[in-house]
Amino acid sequence: IGIVGIMEIASEAYPDPTQFDPSSEYYDPKSVKESPRWFVRDVKFVQKLPECITLKQLLATPGLEGMSVCQKGQRLSVMPVLADEWRIVLELIGH
Repeated sequence: IGIVGIMEIASEAYPDPTQFDPSSEYYDPKSVKESPRWFVRDVKFVQKLPECITLKQLLATPGLEGMSVCQKGQRLSVMPVLADEWRIVLELIGH
């Protein structure tokens, strides 16, 4: 677990169309088009990192104690990063 690349948000949030498709593994019968339960955003590839910044490294880095991915119980693959946290991450990758 760690940071392996950089992406940018490329769209506003919009209803995930797979939630309405009964043939999709992400189908949600409780979700209706008038009141969707799941939203997505498009992302744009920016850069693959030369090596993974591991969760262990993130946990040991001062200033990242409050970072979402460092919180116990977090399992998301895409998480928000605050501006101050981002500056520290950039330092870790040599930017």
